[in-house]
Amino acid sequence: MRRKPLPSLGPAARDYERMADAIRFLERARETQPSLDDVADAMGLSPTHAQKVFTRWAGVSPKRCLAALTHAAARDVLTGGGTVLDASFESGLSGPGRLHDLFVSVEAMSPGEVKLKGKGLLIAFGTHATPFGPGLFMATARGLCGLGFVDDGADEAAFNDMVARWPRAEFIHDPSKTRPYAARAFGGGDGEALNLHLSGTPFQLQVWRALLEVPSGTTTTYTDIAKQVCTAKAVRAVGNAVGRNHISYLIPCHRVLRQTGALGGYHWGVTRKKALLAWEEARA
Repeated sequence: MRRKPLPSLGPAARDYERMADAIRFLERARETQPSLDDVADAMGLSPTHAQKVFTRWAGVSPKRCLAALTHAAARDVLTGGGTVLDASFESGLSGPGRLHDLFVSVEAMSPGEVKLKGKGLLIAFGTHATPFGPGLFMATARGLCGLGFVDDGADEAAFNDMVARWPRAEFIHDPSKTRPYAARAFGGGDGEALNLHLSGTPFQLQVWRALLEVPSGTTTTYTDIAKQVCTAKAVRAVGNAVGRNHISYLIPCHRVLRQTGALGGYHWGVTRKKALLAWEEARA
């Protein structure tokens, strides 16, 4: 299948690379509470430009984002006696708060449709800018059926990864069909429900619905999801279902941590998982 090259995504999409450097730096230097000048050096920009880029990407200043990262670190260590609220105030925030999640409407494929593996289904795809680098969006007439992040030079791999989930479907490159989803996925649009078209086993669908109940700016564990879906003994099965999620961010598998508090893996990269969590906590 021959595809058109990726479109020019503009400076907003390129912000993610600089922000990845900034997030790594803030994690390493968090305990020293680095200044704006320090963050700017890590991003390779002047302090004024760094402040603009950082605020455009995260919606908050580097100082506020640093406070959110400090809050997250405090939450991990305050396992006895302390609360998230305590950590929030100690980090200089007015309270933990939480951003109201984007409302999504989910329509699952029937078991018969799942067995067909997309046969007879027309899927439009397009690449659009997101706060976390280019995003590959895929949509059917019933809703968004795929969203994956694209690393530099890996657009073919990202496309093949998504196609493998719908192996018998017909794919057409039509960004006009996916652009409305890209515009609304990260908080834009008119507030109407964003329709998702899911394909998975009944157990996977249960896990994904449980993920939708985890508020933005917070995290959960694989064990907690397993308890919610069936039993704590199903942690491994839950992990596999989380890993099969084909709509990143909107079905927030990035909010799931290991029981120890460790980040665990992420299909679109651990650095991007850290950036997603930091972005959500800062905006909360």
